[in-house]
Amino acid sequence: MDLKIGCVLLAAGNARRFGSNKLTAQLDGISLIRRAMDAVPGGLVTVVVSQYPEILALAGEYGFAAIYNDAPELGLSRSIRLGLTPLLDCDGVLFSVADQPWLKRESAEALTALWAQKPSKIAAMAHSGVRGNPCLFPARLYPELFALTGDTGGSAVIRQHEDDLILLETDAWELTDVDTPAALELARRRK
Repeated sequence: MDLKIGCVLLAAGNARRFGSNKLTAQLDGISLIRRAMDAVPGGLVTVVVSQYPEILALAGEYGFAAIYNDAPELGLSRSIRLGLTPLLDCDGVLFSVADQPWLKRESAEALTALWAQKPSKIAAMAHSGVRGNPCLFPARLYPELFALTGDTGGSAVIRQHEDDLILLETDAWELTDVDTPAALELARRRK
């Protein structure tokens, strides 16, 4: 079966804990947002949702659709709706966050391959059985994703469908997000 898979790269947050647009912060000379875009599997219909013009411009350089979130203060649910809307014809959509600098494209590709074996399920990355991002949702759950409000993300949908969750185990570092300057410094020292 030939499945059409979309991808939403969530890059609209205000980064309050970080103190500035963390996605432009550099790690080994590469910005977090470039690292996130490089990790998107090839062949997916990809949209980037952001409030930042420089990130939307970069999305275009990668050949991704750029969607402006003019009200990020409405929370994660708004970014999910904005990103999912142009992908409604996809069999499944991968949601990825833009602040996991060690996420590898190969791992994201393995996640999409795992999901393609069971396309009615939700597939997510995990370490030692603990779920992380990215997560891939089947089309049957789009209505529930659209119904999210405020700063609630896909985890709320997953909690309602725990029996439908399949996990792809990976290295803990791949799932580590950089949400503060201290976390970025720790990531720099990882090498």
